[in-house]
Amino acid sequence: MVSCNGGLNQMRAAICDMVAIARYLNATLIVPELDKTSFWNDPSEFKDIFDVDHFITSLRDEVRILKELPPRVQHRVDQGMFLSMQPISWSDISYYAHQILPLVQKHKVVQLNKTDARLANNNLPPEIQKLRCRVNFNALKFTSQIEELGRRVVKILREKGPFLVLHLRYEMDMLAFSGCTHGCNSDEEEELTRMRYAYPWWKEKVINSEMKRKEGLCPLTPEETALVLRALGIDRNVQIYIAAGEIYGGERRMAPLAEAFPNLVRKETLLVRSDLKFFQNHSSQMAALDYLVSLESDIFVPTYDGNMAKVVEGHRR
Repeated sequence: MVSCNGGLNQMRAAICDMVAIARYLNATLIVPELDKTSFWNDPSEFKDIFDVDHFITSLRDEVRILKELPPRVQHRVDQGMFLSMQPISWSDISYYAHQILPLVQKHKVVQLNKTDARLANNNLPPEIQKLRCRVNFNALKFTSQIEELGRRVVKILREKGPFLVLHLRYEMDMLAFSGCTHGCNSDEEEELTRMRYAYPWWKEKVINSEMKRKEGLCPLTPEETALVLRALGIDRNVQIYIAAGEIYGGERRMAPLAEAFPNLVRKETLLVRSDLKFFQNHSSQMAALDYLVSLESDIFVPTYDGNMAKVVEGHRR
């Protein structure tokens, strides 16, 4: 059993890892549980975002995946006869063979309750890397409702010509987590610091914002993004679809970008409210919509080298 943590794309990458680990251990995998306690506070289940039947059947020649525990096993879990643990980050596949497999054999049921970056990226057997890619690019298909809405957004954009997707990672959680407060006023800096201390699983608390920025570890601000796009020679009248949640600082912070590139659009401006009513307060479903539009764009520009930037880049290739 696995309980994913983080936003949509962090969980997506983790699901790829967990399928590969289950296959390597020849263990049965229960459909992963998604994070409902993170900053995004999204109550979505796996089946609300991904086509669960496609996920199971498309991988059946590789790994046995069940929607829920069989009754006999569920009874054991209800009595507390299972092991819940956090695997060590960036572990080699041999760690799972030598450390985790004996625990599965001993306890019969093991729950991995943290899944972010728990498997190393490099020096893995080719079949493990191939399976990860197969999960990401084939097995993890969004629900028909999300796919259909994604196609509609792309159609609306295409009718008006080429479009650029800007993954503007300038939401409150990103700035609080990274400690990047360049251009923020003192009240905003305090608010972001309070938020960082409010989440105990965010390990880094005291952060020197300027030093982090000089090391290139901060997301671009909307002002910096405008400068970069202009320097790249992007047409000022091109449609720019903002793939993001609520931008910290709102319109005031977006003003320099909107002035340089006046044709900014978002899913909320392209669709009518009734189209998005099922997605409201479900940030992972909103992020899934942004993911689909990002795949289809003429140009994709992320402002931070995070989970979505990496996964979308791989998917586009």
